[in-house]
Amino acid sequence: MCKPANGSGSGSELPVAPLPVNGDEKAKDVVVDAGLKSLDHYRRALPKWRYSLRQCLLPLVRWETPYLAAFQNAVRTPALDSYFAITANLGTHTFFMIGLPILFWCGFRGFGKGLVHILAEGVFFTGFLKDMCSLPRPLSPPLQRITMSGSAALEYGFPSTHSANAVSVAVYAILMLRSDHNIYSPTTTIALEALAYFYALSIVIGRLYCGMHGFIDVIIGSIMGTAISLVEFYYAPAVEEWMYSSNYAAPLIVALIILVLVRVHPEPADDCPCFDDSVAFAGVMIGLECGMWRFARYSPYATIYNGSDATFSLAAMGWPLSIGRVVFGVLMIFAWREAMKPALLKFLPHLYRLLERVGMSLPRRFFVPASEYKDVPLHVRDDNLIPNVSDFPKVMRSIRGPGRGRSVSIGPQSAADAYETLAYRERRRRESLEGDNGGVKSKGSLTSLRESAAKQSGVDVFEDGGKSSGVQQQNGRVAEFEKMMGTGTVVVANEEEMVLGVEDELGEKEVFSRLVKPRVRYDVEVVTKLVVYTGIAWLAVDLILVTFEMIGIGAGHLVAAAP
Repeated sequence: MCKPANGSGSGSELPVAPLPVNGDEKAKDVVVDAGLKSLDHYRRALPKWRYSLRQCLLPLVRWETPYLAAFQNAVRTPALDSYFAITANLGTHTFFMIGLPILFWCGFRGFGKGLVHILAEGVFFTGFLKDMCSLPRPLSPPLQRITMSGSAALEYGFPSTHSANAVSVAVYAILMLRSDHNIYSPTTTIALEALAYFYALSIVIGRLYCGMHGFIDVIIGSIMGTAISLVEFYYAPAVEEWMYSSNYAAPLIVALIILVLVRVHPEPADDCPCFDDSVAFAGVMIGLECGMWRFARYSPYATIYNGSDATFSLAAMGWPLSIGRVVFGVLMIFAWREAMKPALLKFLPHLYRLLERVGMSLPRRFFVPASEYKDVPLHVRDDNLIPNVSDFPKVMRSIRGPGRGRSVSIGPQSAADAYETLAYRERRRRESLEGDNGGVKSKGSLTSLRESAAKQSGVDVFEDGGKSSGVQQQNGRVAEFEKMMGTGTVVVANEEEMVLGVEDELGEKEVFSRLVKPRVRYDVEVVTKLVVYTGIAWLAVDLILVTFEMIGIGAGHLVAAAP
């Protein structure tokens, strides 16, 4: 039976020095007693079994944090900061969502479908566990968070979606390279396998280096990614054969299963964007399966792109035409998103209000019901997967000067960070008070545990002839980082908002951010994402290919030229 992490009870927090909020001098008058409302937050927000699970896992996050900080401190350089911050983008949803359709348009249809499956499943199931466990990322300080994404730190830490994505892609690619369908030479195969291993290791180690995840996060994420790829490689072909040989009931069953999984996705304790990403990829899966089923059964162009009789050849088509197809396809996807999203955000609130009146609404925490707002802003930034057209200048500036897009933050960055900072601080305070009163500490610190282990083994940590000097120096560094845990600046202005101090890499105080409610989220966004991303996937695997053939940039001429 695991015991809950210490610090889960009630108690009062030592005052935290108040700081001005957005230049408001009134904040200087606030004397903060965190109270600890953070200690009871997860008990109130989570079902009992999920709260117990969280409390069992939380000590692992706390235990590994100083070791992560020691690792980061030992290997960190400016060059590695830039490298890992930039390469982290190769494990993001945006990278794959933009890159995957290109595989379908350039003749790698089977491989592209496999990648969509493993990535969608990885994003969904890691997000499922993140919201279910509601575990924070390793504390900062002592860690420094290095990232180019402003939203990444808002998610929970366990497990790592980046690691699941990277490992699943690498494992699936290696399995494909070792299969009978591999068309590459032995030398090319070895080079591609080495690239796959390097890619996965770079992403996984980068999550540790950047202070975004702990050892347990990346290990479990990597295991999930491996399992997902193995299931996809060995069992997906049989499911695909069943799908393509069945009538319309097959894609309908798949779509219903996906919708049920979205509905049972756990409610998070904090405003975490994991659910948004899961919904988007659920839409992608529905559109992919429905679109590929229709294309395989009813499209006159199916033999060009599908099956053993496929005649599509990227080399035969030529690079100019291939690039033109990609540009045209991407423009069609953005046109769909730019047209459909505003239309849905304008129409759906009326439908949702009608459903509320007849008692058919399905409320979800952190989403405002339609009865409580009049209109949804058409330019609400609710999309973490594909950037808006208006965001492209910023994206291009980031590509041209990636160093400017990188930030190194010290201190809590999300509500989960804040609650964990306060909880750990309260734990240290209670241990100090119990020690001063002659009581027995409920749980020793890492330093005291190491000292106890050394005494029990009969090793004098100070008089061993210098044999353990290196170990002692390392333990001293770990102990130093442990003392920094829970020292992040946290300012509670009132019961509704928490304000946290964040530093950039220059050490200057940034504008304080409201983190408990980073933005208003509307109930209609869920269905909007499902429809928009279902359409994006359907366009990519079906309608865009048909359009290519109709306007003369398809692969139909390859069939006529084939002997």
